[in-house]
Amino acid sequence: MSPASTARTPPRSGGTPPPVTVRPGDPRYDDLALRRRNERFTQRPAYFQLARTTDQVVAAVNETVRSGRPISVRSGGHSMENSVGEHPDGVVIDMAGMNAVYYDPEVRAFAVESGATLGEVFRLLYLNWGVTIPGGWCHSVCVGGHIQGGGYGALSRSLGSVVDYLHAVEVVVVDDTGSARAVVATRDPEDPHHDLWWAHTGGGGGNFGVVTRYWLRSPGAEGDDPATLLPKPPASLLSGAIMWSWADLPRDAFRRLMHNHAAWHEANSGPDSPGRTLHSTLMITCRGEQDTPTDVLVFAMLDGSRPDARALMDGYLDRLAEGVGGIRQVGEPAPWLHAVIPHDVDADSQRGSEYARYKGKAGYLRRGYTDRQIDVLYDHLTEPRPHLEIGRLWLVSYGGKVNAVAPEATALAQRDSILKAVYTATWTDPAHDAENLDWLRRFYRDVYADTGGVPVPGEVSDGTYINYPDTDLADPRWNTSGVPWHYLYYKDNYPRLQRVKSRWDPLHVFRHSLSIRPAEPGGNA
Repeated sequence: MSPASTARTPPRSGGTPPPVTVRPGDPRYDDLALRRRNERFTQRPAYFQLARTTDQVVAAVNETVRSGRPISVRSGGHSMENSVGEHPDGVVIDMAGMNAVYYDPEVRAFAVESGATLGEVFRLLYLNWGVTIPGGWCHSVCVGGHIQGGGYGALSRSLGSVVDYLHAVEVVVVDDTGSARAVVATRDPEDPHHDLWWAHTGGGGGNFGVVTRYWLRSPGAEGDDPATLLPKPPASLLSGAIMWSWADLPRDAFRRLMHNHAAWHEANSGPDSPGRTLHSTLMITCRGEQDTPTDVLVFAMLDGSRPDARALMDGYLDRLAEGVGGIRQVGEPAPWLHAVIPHDVDADSQRGSEYARYKGKAGYLRRGYTDRQIDVLYDHLTEPRPHLEIGRLWLVSYGGKVNAVAPEATALAQRDSILKAVYTATWTDPAHDAENLDWLRRFYRDVYADTGGVPVPGEVSDGTYINYPDTDLADPRWNTSGVPWHYLYYKDNYPRLQRVKSRWDPLHVFRHSLSIRPAEPGGNA
């Protein structure tokens, strides 16, 4: 039976009331305005619409379209840019109330509403059925934007992208008469709505409509036992770390470490590589007034139930330490859920960390940085920055089973990368916004100076990741490559995404600064 026949919300008492509208003056308004991740941006719309059912989302969209106000959609509120707050006269449809996670026997798939957090999804799927998805590590991210942007996490190297498990999606769309309706689109190529499913496998949030729920199932899974329809996580995770202070890493040593790290990932990121079960993050923090042992830190984890787990971990840390030493720690295997869910649930709170003003930039790596790029990294990460609390470069393991899927099979086009690079700056004082933004922008521009200041797909880079949105890519002051922002995110998949946009959002109701543009007449970008 197709999901279209079961596109329903689990029964709730009291019928189907209208969505809750919260306007300025309502004491709830300020709480909703603060339900965001990045304090650089303000989210104070004309009003909020809070939905708990698909019917309520349809009603909210219809009312907003009739009002002529712009629509923004928020699930977890973790956007790195201002895609929710950039329409101050608009309406924010908040999906936090739609957070159910349940098994749908008619579809033989797990239904997950878009307001469910990853932490809730991991806990419920695992404790009830012993299964999981390869989603992200940050437990307060909601699936609404995470999945449709091509989410990834610590299990992606061994299991693939989370979109590789998307069986169906329910979306509230607006037709050319301005009327909203809920549509279910599936993985089945014969489904007349299949193109809408495809667009949600990496096309990014806020583009085609309001996602109300996803159905998740492994490709080719058979039978009706829920415990067999998604992958099982490792029984335990073995964690290890190796760290250095900046005092231990003069330029030559830093260059050696970066080459060691890249070489291991270049050799161990194929779909069938035994090393794909290991996930790690190399976190390089800008040099402060005092050097600390964790200035440069690699944190790694892998399936602790493997008989060769310790040998694989030691081999990885040995490779990193060649010629540069480092302080090493390897723990004992911990139960999977215990390792995934933070012990302090407030450590990953909705409003972010101690330093709440934030800017992020990113890029995929097909191979390690060049020597010139490594020297740029060293120069920027060791220069004094008096008003930047934390500046970091994160190099996150990628590839493995992600790279087993063809780039056109899903909207997620980057299918042969080995690492994700994330450049971040965080601070507290609004007076330092311009200075800190300029530092990060110059840092990123200089890393990619050979390709116009951005990670143009080529031998080393492969564009960037839409779930780490960066409006600078659409700014000719910072992108001088001649390559448009949408190619950096979607590569050759963008024209198809535009055609989907034209079909399912012909009035361009769902839009923001980095949203998919409808195809022009004739189908051209």
